[in-house]
Amino acid sequence: MAEDKKAEAKKKEGAKRKPSALKRDQQSEKKRLRNKSYRASVLTAVRSLESSINQKESAETLKTKLNAIYSLMDKGVKHGVYKAQKAARTKSRLTARCAK
Repeated sequence: MAEDKKAEAKKKEGAKRKPSALKRDQQSEKKRLRNKSYRASVLTAVRSLESSINQKESAETLKTKLNAIYSLMDKGVKHGVYKAQKAARTKSRLTARCAK
């Protein structure tokens, strides 16, 4: 509901704003949604790994899931979804959890 009010306010302001600013808003919104979706897929992969750890699945299964997360995190850094240190920290913590 609050988002609807913000959207309406932006539309009212739109008449006063330059086209380049409006375009930038559209680009930012697209990027925000893309990043949100990407982060959700990474979180799903992490949850899957954690459930595998809790169920004490084979080391091979854990390694496969961990490699998938590594790949997703590295691509996220490359595309600007994650900062490099956050990816490194997350990968390190997950690796340590798998080693236990």
